[in-house]
Amino acid sequence: MRNSAFPAVRRSVVCALSCAVLSAALPVASAAAPRPGEAARVPFAPRYQAEQHGGIVRAANTSAKGAKGTESVNDNASIAYVDVDKDPNTYNSSRAELPVPAGARVSWARLYWGGNLRVGEQKPPADNGRVLIAEPGGQYKALLADTLMGHRTADGADAFQASADVTALVRSSRPGQWTVAQVNVAMGRSKVGGWGGWTLVAAYEKPSEPLRRLAVWDGFETVGPVRGELRVPVDGKRYPKGVGGRLGVIAYDGDRGTSGDYLAVETGASKSVRMADSANSADDVMNSSITEFGTGRTVRYPDGTNTLGYDSDIFDLRGALREGADRVHVRFGSRKDTVWLGALFLQADVRR
Repeated sequence: MRNSAFPAVRRSVVCALSCAVLSAALPVASAAAPRPGEAARVPFAPRYQAEQHGGIVRAANTSAKGAKGTESVNDNASIAYVDVDKDPNTYNSSRAELPVPAGARVSWARLYWGGNLRVGEQKPPADNGRVLIAEPGGQYKALLADTLMGHRTADGADAFQASADVTALVRSSRPGQWTVAQVNVAMGRSKVGGWGGWTLVAAYEKPSEPLRRLAVWDGFETVGPVRGELRVPVDGKRYPKGVGGRLGVIAYDGDRGTSGDYLAVETGASKSVRMADSANSADDVMNSSITEFGTGRTVRYPDGTNTLGYDSDIFDLRGALREGADRVHVRFGSRKDTVWLGALFLQADVRR
């Protein structure tokens, strides 16, 4: 996080392959970690799974905004950068709080970031796999992607997602707002619109909380009227009636006001419940929002309600689990929009 107490930004390197913060002040280009490859399609696969007393939390924000006069539209919006850190060396930056409960221990954490490289300008993909991250009260560190990146050109967009493990950094940090900068997104205007943002997902352990199943799946898959529906078997375990749960999703290019996109949870052979709340309708669930249970509970800066194609939402699973479940599988589709899905994360109580 950029703070007036720090007259300069010291760029050390988070080596994502080992999750270690190097003590030497190195520019991004001199990082020793090899750049991971990229693919137009990255099939969804489990990234993290655990059964423990605790839960999953996230921080998220957008890296792009609508220029004056286009703040509330998506396609054809004039895209500008969000830049809150007052650092002349960064062109985009935003902040959000990671609400790890007091007394909890972080057991796993990962940062996801992505965006559209083609708007009024074309950004080079070489920078897809690197961002700057600052813990609460800390200084920027260069973070490198540590796994296969998704990068696909389709339907007028040039979309990507990258991610890196940040467990050690998050575990050693104090509470507060995280800052992420230099997400490789383009600005300008195009028919498809521009978007970009980041989500920090963390699992934690806390003995006083219920025993829960935690799962994170990620990949880079496209859904839409041509490509059809995506089905992800997030969890295959049984759940008793009346347990609580949360389902999180990270997605790109969901346009507000364009109906036809849905997120459904299968809990049995003939049981399927579409996710919806006061901020995300069942037929426009990917609508450029960062919400939790239908509200903007996340503390973030800036905190605009229309994130112009970037979605990081958490839904209440109690309705889907009311009668119990044989499994928790997720179906994601869109009849009009082309939408990219980047990650899903689940928290569900083992017993009532």
